[in-house]
Parts: sequence; C-alpha cells; structure tokens
Amino acid sequence: MEWTDDAIILGTRKHGETSVLLEVMTRGRGRHMGLVRGGRSRRLQPVLQPGNSISVTWRARLESQMGQFTTELIHSRAAKLMERPLGTYGMQFIAELTRLLPERDPQPYIFQALSVIVDEFEEGDVAGELMVRFELALLAELGFRLELDQCVATGTYDDLIYVSPKSGRAVCRTAGKPYHDRMLALPSFLRGEVSSNRLNYAELAQGFALSGFFLERNIYQPAGLTPPDMRQSFIDAVKRDLSLDD
Repeated sequence: MEWTDDAIILGTRKHGETSVLLEVMTRGRGRHMGLVRGGRSRRLQPVLQPGNSISVTWRARLESQMGQFTTELIHSRAAKLMERPLGTYGMQFIAELTRLLPERDPQPYIFQALSVIVDEFEEGDVAGELMVRFELALLAELGFRLELDQCVATGTYDDLIYVSPKSGRAVCRTAGKPYHDRMLALPSFLRGEVSSNRLNYAELAQGFALSGFFLERNIYQPAGLTPPDMRQSFIDAVKRDLSLDD
C-alpha cells in the first residue's frame, strides 16, 4: 500500500541507531505515524522538526502496519518557532492537543486550523486567540461542540455574555444574571465582536478558562488524564508577551 499527502510534523522519537518514528498531521489521513530510515542523519534531522510542513509518502504491505515514510520539505519554520517561548511552547502544546484525536482519522478542518496557527506564534494576542479557537475546534471534532451564537434560555442572539457550564451553550445577560456566579464568561472575541485594538490578556484568560473547563470535564477527566503542563506554559508566554506591550 502507498499514499502521498501534505503534512505538518508533530514530533519524532528515536528508533534504533539511525532512524526515527515520525508523527505528523496529514491533510487527508489524519494523525499518522511512520518510520523514517536514516531520520537522524545530518541531511534529514533539520527537516524532521516539529512545525515544519512536508510531503510524506507512506508505504506498507498492510494498512494496519506502522509503515515507512519518505519525506520532502515544503516549508521550514521550526527554527523560527524556537526563537521565542510563544513558538516553543505553542508548538509543543498544539502537538499535545492534536494527539487527543484518534490516529488515522481524517480531520481536514483540524489540519487547516493547524496550518494557520503554526505561522502565528509571534504576537501573543493573535496566538492566544487562535489557540483558544483551536481548542474549541478540537472539542467539536471530538463530539463536544459549544453553541455560542444563541441564548439557550431565551433564543435571542444579542447580549450573549455567559456560557452554561452544564450545556455548553451561550446565555444572554438577562437570563444569566441570577446565576452569574455559576456561569462561565463568554469573551468578546468569541461573540463575533470586531475591535480595532489588540486583545488584552483578561479577554484571552476568559477564553482559556472556557475551553479549558470543557476539555478537562469532557476529554481529560473521562480518560483519567490531566491537562498537559505545556498548556499553562503557553498561557504564561502569552501573558508575558502582552505585558511587554503595555
């Protein structure tokens, strides 16, 4: 069996003396593993770095086998990602998130989102917003989509400022006021509000609290997992980046 696809590298593990196990997110075949013979060579080592875009050709006798990859570099961004904590922590964290998806399950929307965010780890507000949106997209792909465009209590589309922790649906100001201490905040950037100013950390913190609550309750806890430390490291990097601009 053989196929070729575009991919973004998530990580590698040493295999034997000279090879590596390569983990990628592909455009059409989801998260996939494969052996790269000679992957630790001087020629391939700079190519097989997290964040780089490559073309992979996978070969195996049976579909159920690990198989082998041959690779060709499309776009190198790993060195740039490692220049700043935003990129270093961001790439490691987004790889951890992507590993929550079933292996070999096509996820074209997640691949497209990943393709965007790996080029946006330079500004804290942009990187933070995209990461929150990526977490929400991941929840949706895993069957836990939040409905944030209409009030669950009144049906209105206006003045949505809360999210019900029970239903994962938006709640308007009037309906949510009596229960405000039990509600999650719906940040402005997820309400479709457009601002000419950069997002501040308080808004992004609301977004991370929102996505983090549902990730922990619906994904991590049922699987007996804890959120990766890299998530907080990335959030701290976002906070530091924004504080430098104040």
